[in-house]
Order: sequence, then structure tokens, then C-alpha cells
Amino acid sequence: MSFKCPLCMRIFSQRFAYTQHAQKCLKNVEVEVEEHDDNNDSEKYSSEMNTRSNLSSEYENDKVEVDDDNDVQNMSFDSIGSAISEMSLKDSNFENILDSSEEPEIFEEPKNLNTKTCTEFPNDAYKDLMLLVTKYKINNKGGNEIIRFFNKHSNLTESPLPKNIEQGRAFMNNMKFSNLEFSKVLITKHEDKDYFLYYQNLIQCIKNILTVPDITQNFALSYENYEYNRESIYSEQNTGKWWKTTQESLPTGSKLLSIILYSDATTTDTLGKSQLHPIYITLGNIPIWRRNKQDAKQLLGYLPILEAANKDLVRDTFHKSLRHLLEPIILLKDGIDLFINNENTWFYPRVSTIIADWPEAASFCLVYKSSNSNLPCHSCLVKRENLANIDLSVNDVILRTHDEMRKHFENDTQRSVCIESVHNFFWDLPNINIYLTTVPDRMHHLDLGLFRYQIIFTCDILKSQHVNGNKLVEEVDRRLAAIPRFPGIKIFSNGLQSIARLTASEYRSLMKVMIFVIDNLYDENNNEVDNFVNNDDLTKLYEYWNEMYILSRYEEFSESDLEKFNDAIHRWARMFVKAFKFVSPSNLKLPKLHSWVYHIIDSIRSYGAINGYTTETYESLHKYFVKIPYQISNKKDVEPQLLRTIKRQAISIRMSQHSVNPAKTPRTCKFSARFFEFSLQDANTFFNKKKDSVDNKMQTGFARFISCLDSYLDLLDGFTIIVWFSDIAISMDSEESNDYISDKGLCYGQALLLAEVLTDSPLNLALIQWYDFIAIFKMVRFSNLRSCQQKKEFEFQNLCNIVICPIRF
Repeated sequence: MSFKCPLCMRIFSQRFAYTQHAQKCLKNVEVEVEEHDDNNDSEKYSSEMNTRSNLSSEYENDKVEVDDDNDVQNMSFDSIGSAISEMSLKDSNFENILDSSEEPEIFEEPKNLNTKTCTEFPNDAYKDLMLLVTKYKINNKGGNEIIRFFNKHSNLTESPLPKNIEQGRAFMNNMKFSNLEFSKVLITKHEDKDYFLYYQNLIQCIKNILTVPDITQNFALSYENYEYNRESIYSEQNTGKWWKTTQESLPTGSKLLSIILYSDATTTDTLGKSQLHPIYITLGNIPIWRRNKQDAKQLLGYLPILEAANKDLVRDTFHKSLRHLLEPIILLKDGIDLFINNENTWFYPRVSTIIADWPEAASFCLVYKSSNSNLPCHSCLVKRENLANIDLSVNDVILRTHDEMRKHFENDTQRSVCIESVHNFFWDLPNINIYLTTVPDRMHHLDLGLFRYQIIFTCDILKSQHVNGNKLVEEVDRRLAAIPRFPGIKIFSNGLQSIARLTASEYRSLMKVMIFVIDNLYDENNNEVDNFVNNDDLTKLYEYWNEMYILSRYEEFSESDLEKFNDAIHRWARMFVKAFKFVSPSNLKLPKLHSWVYHIIDSIRSYGAINGYTTETYESLHKYFVKIPYQISNKKDVEPQLLRTIKRQAISIRMSQHSVNPAKTPRTCKFSARFFEFSLQDANTFFNKKKDSVDNKMQTGFARFISCLDSYLDLLDGFTIIVWFSDIAISMDSEESNDYISDKGLCYGQALLLAEVLTDSPLNLALIQWYDFIAIFKMVRFSNLRSCQQKKEFEFQNLCNIVICPIRF
């Protein structure tokens, strides 16, 4: 027997459940009727009831109304997590629930849903549920099962959760945060179809980046003329020549805000039938090691992709979109004030570099994309027949400039310099040369470009220059498959058969082993083959490649390093041309080869180390801002759905950060045992007496303790430092971070002695010996780990890299 509620038409299999529901349902209806009777609007009430009924999901029958009772609001969502953890993941139904690819999520907001604009969730349980669903990308069906499970086992008369996940998502979509709002603007209309730019305000994007915890800890505010042994050092962007010249052009007292853009159209599905064109932003003021993390970048927008036979219209649409995104740079004639490190700073935003692959760079520069054009390089006016020439002089490599290109455009002679018949928006931006700003990207130039060519041409040589060429290629495959497993090395069990589908990471794995695979692969030219390539030369080619590639990954370059790097590039390039010129269909007329040989060194001098402008750390952004949101959309009108998904993810991250447990207050170090106790006035006598009975570390500590203690006591403040047993790690101030050798902003040392100076206010001190330390530095607070008390700038000379500091545990 079943029981049907006459008010909401719900069906119950048990009388007890029906009785409980009927009392509550009747009460809710009476309240709603009173409210509508006051307005004499019974027809509207009836229509609303019908609409609610139509919006009910398949799980509606198992949900109860959300109430604002205080006890419910204070309820934690921990009960849901603990209950879920008890469920068996072996249940195939539950596995299907968590599979977000099973049911495409439709993000259209339900109509007539009572969702108010706010910035907070109704209660903690509601918030934790939606954060859970958003974080783990649980689809509607899975989320509704969680709600059903909670309502069944919570024994609450009123549920704190939404009726269904659709309602929860709609609630999050309506939450208003000024820094999470996206807009759209019509860029063009073609064949009765509107093409919109979906974007976030540029200045708001910058502010969002600056709100990330610790992002401004080593924020560069000025040009740094970093020298070592009287040689200029290029590392961070603020050590490059572009920063220096741009800073000199700004008003006195203002700071440069360096904007880095990354743009790359990407497919949204495995078949490549649909595409999106995201553009991202980060700041060159952030140190490279920190900037390469995902949270240091922001999605600026989705550029419209126009499919039209008129290519000039496509290019014009692209640059109109860029103008709309970057126009604040032109409009902010007096700069902008930003809150950095607890104080307002006057900035002028400027575009420093644009990271893109070769076709994308041609779109930014509006030069001919074809490598068969007369002047195929977007940075200079080199002729196509000279692309494989490794010995060009400076006069042969004439750089493109805005003035020259604009002059050709205005005189209608753009074809002579191979630029498109569309006005380039970047000509109007200050302090930028778009033809140099689109820097060579290591991943596309080397990993997916020149090294891929090198592998393909190697196989072609083995096939064409030897009688048993196919057997040699099979031997290469066999050697690759025979390499034993090792951490960090990918095993190519199928050899090079799938080379067309290899990723950049897989090509980097090949670089590590190919020299051993090629070595002693074949004999000399016994068959007198023309243009024969010796096995030793081919092996040297891979050796030269590895030397060049390792140098490209340096974190900083001195002028002598650049000379060494330039020599390595030319040595490899000459061998590359010599070996493959006769097997290349184009005779190695490769724009990437020319760009790498002639433009990468100047890019380092202008914009710092290559690690600061490579797409290796940007490609993963497509996963979070395009591919995953697309997979859980309904595949129609996807941009608004993707932006709502991204907004909910941002809300989830923000709410999760607010709920992080505060760090524990550090407590003062207590010495449990003492090796020695002595008076400071008798310290030298005591040290001489004990030096033969202690180890080398203590002997070094004794030798430097008094001089370091004198330096410390002359100071009013100490510095912040982290102590892990005998190991030390510190983070450095950006203004002096290049005065010593570091590991991504960290410097390391070892505690030689822990000492307690017994005075009116006892001092707990550590004697530290730094690793690879260079003279002058400044300590700042690092994370929330065990740390010392204070911070101060020091200058130590002739102390064998040993300092003394106060400690806390």
C-alpha cells in the first residue's frame, strides 16, 4: 500500500513517513497561502506551485525544505564526510555517482528559483556540501545522492541542504563578488552570428593576483642592476634591459607593473571538433619560481573564434578583442594605486612579454603566418633563403620596429615586409615592441619543435642512407624499449612509432636517452652513400643538443654564460644543418631554427632567464579553465557555462582558505641538556681548552662564535629564520635575492651551535653556516613554521659565511 500527499503529490510507502510529511507540508502551505492572501494574488501562488512541481528532480521526493533555524545553521558538514567514508567504494552505483563524465552538467539556472544575491551561504552544512561538490567535480546526480543520503540519516526535522544540487549551483552563481564577475561584449557579427568576447576586467585580474597569499612577498618594484665579478647577471625580469628603459620613461616615484600574457587556442574534446581561445595574465614583478605556480595566473577571458573565408576579418576580430582587454593600459594615463605589502604603491601597467607558439605570435604581430613567405620571421626581416644560415652578420638581421611597420602600413606597402592589411593594436601601446615582446618559447621551439625535427630527420637518415635502414630504425625502437625503469624516465615500449602523439614531457624524456640509443648504432660508409652522416657525428649532435638544452634552463645568466650559451647554440645548429640539410624537404628553412639561433640571447638580456617565459607551466591552465569545465557542460553555448564553473571554483577556493586552521603560536626553545657552560669573558680560553675534544662543526662554531655574537649584540633587531634540527631554510627579500646562490628563492644552511646567553633577558641563539652564501642579504618571515622573532638587514664580511641569530621553536 502507498500513500499520496494531496498537497505536493509525493508518494510514501509507509504510513509513518506520510504522517510526518503531511503535518509539515500542510504547515508550509498555510504559511504560503497567508502571504499570498495578503497580496490578493492567489493566481500567482497557484502558478508558482505548478512551477515548483515542474522543477522537481528525480530526487525531489526525498528532500525536505531548507529552514533558517539557528541550530541548523550552526550544524557542521563533517557528518556528511564521515558518513560517506563509511560507504563502500566497491559499489558500482557509487562509482558512477562520482564519475562526472557520466552525465553532462547543465548549468542553466532554474527559473523562478528563490535565490537571492548574497556573499555567504545559508549555513555551514550548505557551504561544505557545495565546496565538496565543486572541489571534486561531482555531477548533479552524484550530488543529489549525497543530499538524499544525508537527509535519510541525519534525523533532522529540517534539512540544512539545498533541495538539489541544481539549486545549490544556482545559489553560487548568484553570489556576488566584485572580483569574480565576468562580462561579455559583442566584437563582431558575421553571417547573422554574433561573436562575443567573454572577459574579466584587466585591473580586477591584477588585483585578484595580488590577493593570493604570499604573492607579494618578494614583489619586484624597481630595476636591479645585478652584477657578479663585474658581469651583468640576468635572472628575474627586473634585471633585464626592457625593465630598465621602461622604468626610466615613467614619472618619478612611480613603479612599473609588468604584465605577461599567454594565449593559445586549444581543443575542448579528444576529436578536436571544437575549440576555445583562452588568454591568461600574470605579473613579471613576481619571482619566476612563484610565478610559475598556477595560482599566480588569472584567466583574462575567452577570445572569439571567427570562422570566415575573409582572413582579414578574422585578424581584425582578434585585435579588436585584444584592444578591449588591454585598453585600460592606454586609459590609465596617471597610473593606478595598488595595495602592496601593506602600503599603496603608484604603478604604471605595461605589457612586457607575450608567451605563445609560432602561429599565435604571428597573429599578435600580424605578420604572414606561412613559413614560405619571403620574410617569415615575426621578429626581424631575414629572408626565407637565409633561415638555415648560421653565420649571418648583425646587418643581415634587421629587427622589426613599430615605426617602420606602421609606415609601410600607412603607405600601403605592407606586402614588402610581409605584414597583414590590418591595423596592429599594439602599435598604440606604450613601452612595447610587439615583434620582440612575442619571445621565443622553449617548449614550442625546442621540445615540440626542433627536437621533434631532429628525431624525425634521424629516422629518415637511417632509412635512406643505409641498406638496412628499416632494421636500424627497429634497432632504435628495441634499444628504447630495453631501457630499464627509472624514476623520471619514461619507457617507450613501442619505440618511436607514436612520435606524432608525444607530449613535450615525453620529448624531454627522449632527450635523456637518445644519445645512448644512437651511439654505436651503425658502421662506416661501406656502400659509398652520398651525403653520408657518420655515426659519431650523429652522436655528437645529440651531445651538443643536451649541452645547449641544459644551458637554456639556467635560472640566471651572466654575460660569460650568454657567450657560452650562444656558442653552444651555434655549435649544435651547425651540426644540425650539416647532418639534415639533405633530408629536410625545406632544406631546413625553419623559422624556429632561425628564431632560436638569433633571437633567444637578446630575449634573455631584455626579459631575463628563459624559465620566466616558457609555456611549460601555462599549458596546464587549459585543463582547469577549458577542458574540465567543458566536459561537465552541456556542450552548447559553453562560454557562459565555463565562466560559471570557474566562478564556483573560485568561491570554493576562497571559502576553503577562510576555513584553514590558524597557525599555532610558536613557543620559546628550551634547552633540555647542556654540553658546556662558561662566562663570556673567558670564552676564548674555554674554546682553546675544549677544541681538541669536540667535532669539526663545534670547532668551527667556537672559532666564529665571539665575533658573530659581537655583531649581533650591536644590532637592535634580529631576523626571521626557520630551524629544522640542524638544517636551515630562509626566503629572501626580492631587492637582494640575487646577491647569493639560491634554490627558487630559498637559501640553506646548517646550525653549528645552539647557545643560551644568560642575561637579564636570556637569549637563545643559533650559530648558522650558510651554503653558497654571498655576503649581503636580508631575511624575511617564511611561512608559518617554527621561526625566530625578528627581522633585520645584516652585512657580514670575512666571517666564512657564518652568522648568529635568535631562535624560537
